[in-house]
Amino acid sequence: MTLPAAEFRETHTRWLLEIAQIPTAAGREWRVARWLRAFVAARPDLRLDEDRWGNLVVRPRARWGRRGARPIYITAHLDHPAFVVHRVIGPGTLELEFRGGVMDEYFADARVVVHAGDDPALSPGRVEQTFGATLTGEGDGVRGPDGARLFKTYTAELDEFDDEVAAPDIRVGDVATWALPPSEVDRRGIVHAPACDDLSAVAAAISAMDTLIELRKRGQKLEDVRLLFTRSEEIGFTGAIAAAQGRTMEKSARVIALENSRSFADSPIGGGPIVRVGDRLSVFDPRLTAACAKTAEQIAGHPSSPTATQKNGDVAGWKWQRKLMAGGACEATVFCAYGYQATCLCLPLGNYHNMADLAAMQDGSFDQARNGPPRTGREFIALSDYFGLVDLLVAIGTELPDADPVLERIEKLYAKHAFVLEEGRPGAGAKTRPRKKKIKRPTTRGTRASSPARARTAR
Repeated sequence: MTLPAAEFRETHTRWLLEIAQIPTAAGREWRVARWLRAFVAARPDLRLDEDRWGNLVVRPRARWGRRGARPIYITAHLDHPAFVVHRVIGPGTLELEFRGGVMDEYFADARVVVHAGDDPALSPGRVEQTFGATLTGEGDGVRGPDGARLFKTYTAELDEFDDEVAAPDIRVGDVATWALPPSEVDRRGIVHAPACDDLSAVAAAISAMDTLIELRKRGQKLEDVRLLFTRSEEIGFTGAIAAAQGRTMEKSARVIALENSRSFADSPIGGGPIVRVGDRLSVFDPRLTAACAKTAEQIAGHPSSPTATQKNGDVAGWKWQRKLMAGGACEATVFCAYGYQATCLCLPLGNYHNMADLAAMQDGSFDQARNGPPRTGREFIALSDYFGLVDLLVAIGTELPDADPVLERIEKLYAKHAFVLEEGRPGAGAKTRPRKKKIKRPTTRGTRASSPARARTAR
């Protein structure tokens, strides 16, 4: 299949830069949701549904795929670590709660921006405004009914304003973010944005769906592809858990969660999108993971890294990676835990959760006496990795094997070389290479399946 995604690179890059700088926080994802609603409203081929917890499902109005085919849900979350206004202490003083995971050291005297606006659930009709502020101290935190702390809290002093004219219209529930420059792509092809995690994945899912719509217009047959955008992932997968418990997706669904995962030396930025085999909590569904890896291998024409009989040049071109991302956890673990067939694709990420110099902070080599407290920075990904993820999602949406690709490969190996098992056996005599002889597959009582056909019926 020829992927037409290159025709849309400029538009998809623009969407990435727009979405990855939208202010958002766990429970306050309405701005990203508004962007998605506008996107769907402009495309008569699509519809958008909302479950009872505010998770969004985007699907074609006319179902894609053959009758009875198992749907594919591509998922991404709508939030990013950020602040929510907990209390307005006075016209120029706020108490902010932080929803997400960031080291305490990054909050000292940090600059933030408060985004006041027409939240449809809280205060529709307000004019969108932004206000600069500085964090001045840590509070007691927000605590649950059992007394356990749910969120850290910080006081923030707004920049000077003319209180004789009007006090800032900031209300409880407004979002505040780190004060960071807008999104941009540098000359090396690196995307710097306030919130790549997970908004670049949201953009990739939308870009893939946009491409699939165009492919269908050209007569391409497609899988039954849908998108699920979940809420409040950064505080414990809350939206994904609700969607799994409430059956927002059919139990027969194949679920491909999208993430941005912290890059390490063995998972470099620029090394291509990553087919994740698991995270620090679980190993994902091996058959679906293998199907995604097979699709990536078909696009690239080679495995993710050279085998012992290959040279580095043999795996040049379209890049992809296959890794266990052991540093964190993602929504694929949630979906697997509730019985879904799920796996994860991710983009390697720099400045994870906006924490610049994170490695030095973790190993103790960051010199605060010389450099001052650590500061937040824009997250960054490679534009080539982003395009690679879109390509992979488009290929998956075109055809995703439902049989076990590992079993198929193993059985081909057996059929190719089974004749050698007859060589040298007592009484076997001289053996010649069999021609067009059907090799009976070995079976073991109680195994799940021994062929693609049995694999389908044994599910």
